[in-house]
Formats: sequence, structure tokens, C-alpha cells
Amino acid sequence: MPAPQNLTYREAIEELETILRALETDAVDVDDLTARVERSAELIRLCRQKLRHAETSLDRVFDTLDDEDEADELPEQEDDEEEASADEDEDDEHDHLAGGPGRAW
Repeated sequence: MPAPQNLTYREAIEELETILRALETDAVDVDDLTARVERSAELIRLCRQKLRHAETSLDRVFDTLDDEDEADELPEQEDDEEEASADEDEDDEHDHLAGGPGRAW
């Protein structure tokens, strides 16, 4: 049996399935049972570690994508804010004119 660190996730799962099938179908003596359970625990730890690593890596990728999306949106938001500010300034200029806002002059 190769050391768990040298296995891929798929290989570890396949070995776990093999152990499970053997436990279900074979009459296993206590010594062999103990060895199989210990090996299963090693394989389960490896699978959990690989899943955590994959999750962390995916989170980093998605965070990077989110940061890029936010960076792409910022210039548009600033342009919208500048336009809104310019519209308010124009409205303020009309408020000071004779006749007030909304009135014909």
C-alpha cells in the first residue's frame, strides 16, 4: 500500500471503496479488521485534507474574480456619480434664476 500522501483523491476513494467491499463480503479476522480500519482512517484524513485544499484554492480564485469585477465597476460608478453631481449643479443654477425652479421665464 502506498503512503497516503502519494495518492490522488480518486485513488484514495477507490481504496476506501475496496476496503468497504471487503468488509461487507469477507469474514475478516480482528487483526486484519484493525489494519483495514487504520488504513481507512489514513485515507479519510487524506481526502479531507485534499478537499480543504481544493476549497481554499477555489475561494482564492473566486475572491480574485470578485476583486476584478469590483475594479471593473468602479470607473462606471464614478462616472455615474459625476453625472448626477453635474445634474444637481445645473438644477441649483436654475433655482437662483428669476421665476424659481420649474417655472417658465
